[in-house]
Formats: sequence, C-alpha cells, structure tokens
Amino acid sequence: MLELITEDRQRQVGLGATLCPDGCYFSVWAPDAQEIVIHLYTKKDEKLGEFALQKKKGGVWYGLIKGAKAGDCYAIEAKGTEDPSRGFYFREGRFLVDPYARQLNKAFVYDEDRYLNDNEKWIPKAVIQGESDFNWENVPKVFRDRADVILYEAHVRGMTKLKEDVPPEHRGTYLGMCHPSVIAHLKHLGITTVQLMPVAASMSEPFLIKRNLCNYWGYNPVCFMAPNPAYAVNPDDAVNEFKTMVKTFHQNGLAVILDVVFNHTAEAGIDGPVLSYKGLDARNYYAYERNQDSSLNYGQFINATGCGNSFNADSIISTRLIMDTLKYWLNEMQVDGFRFDLAVTICRESHTNTYYAFDSNCGFFKACFANQDTNQALMVAEPWDPGLGGYQLGNFPRGWSEQNDKYRDCVRRFWRGDRGLLGELATRLLGSRDVFHKGKRSINASVNYVTYHDGFTLEDLVSYNYKHNELNLDNNTDGTSENFSTNCGVEGHTKDPEVLKRRWQMKRNLMATLILSQGIPHILGGDELSRTQLGNNNTYCQDNDLNYLHWNISQEQRYFQDFIAKLIGALKTSRVLNEINLFDDDFYKYENDYIAKWRRSDGRLLRDEDWHSHEINHLMLYVGDRNYRGERWCIMFNNEDRDLMFRMPSILHDRYWHALIDSSEEDGVPRRYSNESGLETMCAAHSVKVLRMDVVESSSLVSDESMDELISSHILSRYAPGNTKFQY
Repeated sequence: MLELITEDRQRQVGLGATLCPDGCYFSVWAPDAQEIVIHLYTKKDEKLGEFALQKKKGGVWYGLIKGAKAGDCYAIEAKGTEDPSRGFYFREGRFLVDPYARQLNKAFVYDEDRYLNDNEKWIPKAVIQGESDFNWENVPKVFRDRADVILYEAHVRGMTKLKEDVPPEHRGTYLGMCHPSVIAHLKHLGITTVQLMPVAASMSEPFLIKRNLCNYWGYNPVCFMAPNPAYAVNPDDAVNEFKTMVKTFHQNGLAVILDVVFNHTAEAGIDGPVLSYKGLDARNYYAYERNQDSSLNYGQFINATGCGNSFNADSIISTRLIMDTLKYWLNEMQVDGFRFDLAVTICRESHTNTYYAFDSNCGFFKACFANQDTNQALMVAEPWDPGLGGYQLGNFPRGWSEQNDKYRDCVRRFWRGDRGLLGELATRLLGSRDVFHKGKRSINASVNYVTYHDGFTLEDLVSYNYKHNELNLDNNTDGTSENFSTNCGVEGHTKDPEVLKRRWQMKRNLMATLILSQGIPHILGGDELSRTQLGNNNTYCQDNDLNYLHWNISQEQRYFQDFIAKLIGALKTSRVLNEINLFDDDFYKYENDYIAKWRRSDGRLLRDEDWHSHEINHLMLYVGDRNYRGERWCIMFNNEDRDLMFRMPSILHDRYWHALIDSSEEDGVPRRYSNESGLETMCAAHSVKVLRMDVVESSSLVSDESMDELISSHILSRYAPGNTKFQY
C-alpha cells in the first residue's frame, strides 16, 4: 500500500527520487510553488496514486512515499501562480519531469495537441532507480593524460544506422555503438577517445516538428542525467545499455567523453513549452534581461545561446544541478570526461560592475577544480556563445582544453591556397601559443580540428565553395557562409579524375596537418569514410542518410583510412609529436627538453620577412630532443605548385633521415620520393612529408674507425657529407 510519510532526510538523500528500504524519498526544489504533488505510475503509464508533499524547507519540498519501489515512475505537478511576467509558470494539471530524473520511461516526442490537451499521458515519466546491479567487472577508466588523447566525434544513431554487420535491432543504439566491428574500426584508426554527441534526453523544437523535421543532433536537452531512451534497444533498460557501451569501450582501451549541453534547455523562450525547470523555478534556472532600473525583466529571457533561453549557472540550484550531473555521469556511468557546448554561458555571472558576463574565476570553474571527480576528468570547452562578450578562446583555466577555431580557419585557408599565412601556420602547428601562453597553459589546451559536427565534413570542405542547406527549409539562411572551403574546380559531385585527385590530395594534407600539430587532434566521425552531407553545413535537423555513416567504401577510401592510421601510429610512438617540451616553456619540467626550428627548402631558417611573404608557401619544421642522440623529426609542408628538394639538417654519422609519410601517395607510404629511390628529401607539390631520424641498423656492429667509410655510402652521404658534427 502506498502512503505518504513526512520525514526530514534532505541532507542524507539529496534532490530527486531516492529509493529507501521503506519506500522512495522525494526532494523537489520549487521555492515559489504553493503545492507540489508527486504522481506515481507504472512504466506503462498506469496511475498508482498521487501525493501532495506536506513539508518544505529552504526551497525544497520533501516526503517519503512508503511502498514506492524501483521501476515505478513519477511526474511532478507544481501548483501556484501562473504569471510568466513575474517568472511563475505554476499550473494545476500540468505535469513536469524531475530535473534529477536518471531514467525516462519513453523519449520526448513533441506533439502540440497532446502537450496542450493530454499532458499527463504525453509527458515522459522519471523512473525510480534502485541500487544498480550492473557488473562493471572492475574495468577501469581509460583517460589518464591529455597528451594521449585522439578525439573521434560520433553520433550514437548515425554511427551504425547503416552498418550492415551490426544486428538490425542494434543499429543506431548504444549497443550498436560498441559492436565489435565499430571497436575494430576505431582501433584500426588509432583513436583513443570517443566524443559522443548529446545522449541526454532531449526534445525537438516545435517549429521543426511542424516542418516534419527533428533535432537529430540532440542539442536541445530536457533531462541532463537521463540517457536518451531513443538510443536504447529496450528503452526500459537505457541506463544499463549505456553502461554496457562504456564498459565495452574501456575494455578495448577507448575512453568516452560526453558532449553536454548546460547552456539552454528545450523549454525555449517565454512562450515555449513548460517541461521541467520553468514549471518549478524559472526565476533561478534561467537568466533574464534587466529593466532600466536594473530590476529583472521576467518577461524576457537572456538569449545568449540563440536557442530562446540561457541556463543560469550563476544561481545556487543551477550550479548544484550541473555539478551533480557531472558527478553522476563520471561515477555511476563511468564516463571519462566532457565536451561543454557553448561553455561560456555556463561561466556567466553577475557582479558589482558586470551583469551575466563571462568570468574566468566563476563558481563553476572553482567547483570543478575543487571536486576530485571533475578535476581528474577530461574537460573540453567550446569557448564561445553568441551572446555579448561570448568569444573567450584561451580564457579557460589550467586543466581545461578548448576548441581552437583559429586553428581550423588557418589550416583550411593555407591548404586552399591563401598566401601570407606561414607565420600563423607555424603558430598553429606548435600549439597556438599566442592563445594558450607558454608557462600558463599546457600545449594540449588546444583542441585542433578542421571539421566539427556543425559545418562541412572533410569531403564537403574540398567539394563545395558554398553551403547548400535548402533541405533545412530555412531558405539556405542557416549555417555559416564563410567556410574557407574550395570545390577544387567543380561544385559538388563530379567524375572528373583531375578534380578528384586534387580533392584526395587536399584531404590527406588537412588530415596530416591536423594529426601532426601540437595539441589534441579532433576527428569528425565519418571523415575517414569521406562522408558527404551534399554541401549542407548545418545538418542538425536531418535524421536520414545525410548524417548516417556509409560503410560501403571504395579502395581509395580504404587507402585514406590507412593513411590516417599511419599518421596516428607515428604520433603515438613519439613523445615529441604529442606533447613537445620546449626549452623556454616552464609549464613543463621533464628530464629533457626539445628544440623546434623552422626552415625553408634551401635549409635556411625562416626570417622575419618570410613569415608573411606571398612568394614563399612552404616550410619545414625540424623538431626533436635537445639530446643529440634523441628523437628527431622533419615535417615538410609544401603548398607550392612545384616539387621541392629540401636541404636537411646535419646529423650524426650513425643516423639517417627516414621518409615515413608522404601525403602525395594514396596510402601515405613513400614510394616515388622514398629512401629506396634516393629522393627521400624531395617533397611533392601541395603535400606533406614526414621524415624521422633513425639509427643505421648496422651501426652497432661497426667500429668507430670504419664509420667514415659508411658516411660515403649511398644513404648517408646525403646527410652529413664529410661532416659528422651535430648541428640544428
């Protein structure tokens, strides 16, 4: 028998629904409500009863419903004044989802008629969670250090929706995401960390539903903690299916981070739907504009996100919810970290002289640093939002990494042929230290990328001069118009072999530059498969094969995958390439430090006038351990219209320059310009070439007296002719 018992256990159980031996304890934050009613249901929405919580303390309504058990579902009814102009959205007969819901009995599917006229049946219900019996088998988390991170951005649905070797019922789900064929694909590439686009329960915007579209990406959340049941084979088991995915990734050495959205919710503007936060405490959960007398204008949300509302992390309850959410995903769901969408919004605070402005010393940063769970997690920020003062690249704290759009734009422009960029390119290649300053931030603070989910895919970046977003039904006005892209001679699809050759070459150049740059490389899932969105650079509302990965690929596409795998393999075997420790950077203190020199093809160091020259469009990075017997690399970037023979730095007599990667070859294996051909120092036009200093295999068997004879050999004479003195 169900029975309400009023007991004060707030400090022991926290907010939300907490299962106890004698029932379920409910704590609901709603300081201005006049009454809070808990409605209980079965998972099939059959009504079990309703219970008005009798007591309230400090803004929290609470009570124990004796007899409530794990698996039962509930909704909240918040009664009181309904006056949006005062920030009140209380209404009898309107049912709400608990902000602390950890599982839902069904996904959010907006239906205006049912939302308005059959609200109780329409609204998804939170499922009471019991003690988890999921067996993690002592599988540890994977993330340890940012220097080891190679990000792969994926959408749970799109990753396997068309993958034929995944069982049909698992395609587009958490279990499909961790299918052995997907794991094998990621491991073949060398990926270390999978970044999942939003998995928290979300809802499509009403205007999209009217267009027969949906918010496919999921950046419109309702419940921050509940995994989207639409991605589960069995929606009733979404939590365990998500955990199975994470455990399987970890068993295979792959970390998992979540793209989380704390900047806005699906409740949109003042006239948007009331689903959860609005109906409980809109005044604290959201940020408002001010009147001329500085009082709050509850009739107008601040729209720093472009989505109708801005979540107010400056309030105590919002900060608590965000931190409780992060700890839940890290501990209960065992993820390794997060990417924060429009992260600046979370860091907006109001002080004496500022109102709702980014604060690099905000409470959210302090809370993350002070909490052991979040302090040890991988934290990646999208360091901007569309609001006033919203661009904050480089202003996040130590320990955080940030999406670097300056890297994206520079690399795109350089390889499409813009001139005068050598200085900026060199800066981007070495970790953008103009943004993430030496001594202040790790070189891995920069998350380098050339493509992200919001924009062109890699294939479209080299196939379209202009966006083609007509399918979004916004008259092609959505999405950015400046993409720094090129169609290589023909807009869109073509069979012209010369155009296709240029496109493949440019994709290899972009990917090689990305992976070999200092910082964390971010790869958009599907780029390795040459996925096209047919020129659409804003596919947020396309739940179709425009967004799904196509797995039936050509030999050229297989070569491209192998090329990426070869690049990542080189990165993983090198401490120099994945986290350079320059002698003048006191952020680091290791046993050895490194050198980095920039040279022209004639061997001369680049001079001041070269960095912005429109005549020179090539450079070589000579980088390595200061110890003359340590690790050394030469990386050539040649975007000239001609092949170039590079003059190499002198090295010891028992070393030689080994051509390791050549982007002018389909699979990256040097052939035309290889050591075997004697042309390893030649770099083809519009290509990237990587040479590593290796030890002559027979050097350990050769005496010092006979080494002079080796110097005149076919291989060594090109590197140190008559000279064994170390130089750099």
